[in-house]
Amino acid sequence: MKNLAKVKRLLANPVFPRASKYDPAWILANEMGPNALWLAESLTEVMPLRPGMRVLDMGCGRAMTSVFFAREFGVTVWANDLWITATQNLATLREARVDDRVFPIRAEAHALPYADGFFDAIVSLDSYHYYGTSDTYLAYFSKFLRQGGRIGIVVPGLVRDIKGNVPGHLARPFGKSPPFWDPKECGSFHTAPWWKRHWAATGLVEVESCALMKDGWKHWLRWDEARMAGGGGHSGFPTDAPAIRADRGRYVGFVRMVARKPLA
Repeated sequence: MKNLAKVKRLLANPVFPRASKYDPAWILANEMGPNALWLAESLTEVMPLRPGMRVLDMGCGRAMTSVFFAREFGVTVWANDLWITATQNLATLREARVDDRVFPIRAEAHALPYADGFFDAIVSLDSYHYYGTSDTYLAYFSKFLRQGGRIGIVVPGLVRDIKGNVPGHLARPFGKSPPFWDPKECGSFHTAPWWKRHWAATGLVEVESCALMKDGWKHWLRWDEARMAGGGGHSGFPTDAPAIRADRGRYVGFVRMVARKPLA
């Protein structure tokens, strides 16, 4: 790996001590977006997970977060993704020696193969905004959660609403990097108040926590610097660092939300 010492230093983030224990080479080989292990650890600060719980890790990518939840909290995980096959993720799980506790599933978000009320908790890191912004999706998604269970998400989001044109530093290219703001990707970015209203209005869940992740933009920038120092990671995505550095948390960050399905 290129610049291993720099990558290790950047990924040893004191804010996320659990995630910092994981091998930087393994993280970069399996990444598919801003450090999902950091997002997962941030979520667990406000969402309790207990040994033996059945957890759906929705949009798990290459199953890094599923490994993390199983190892760190002793839960049993169903690692669900559309883009990565179950066979591919099984190899990752076997390598991590958690294939007895994490079960890979390939399924589309609107055609999930689970029984109603099966899961004690549902988590989604850097994924839910791709499929969960419609007014009706939570009614479908929450049926897989038992009464009293929790859903927790961390998604890229907005600090404030963008009124009018997208700010220039987000809309223009930086050198060889394309503009950060791609309407197909960023059109589903919303503020924390938007997400809270979106879920609370359904009457299906009680929102317990919804706010911007503290210093989210700084963690995003640190992650991207580590990824690029290590050669660009597995995903090959262009760097977000110039736009995130120019923005400095004025518009872009992460929204963290947890809601509970009421008891009957």
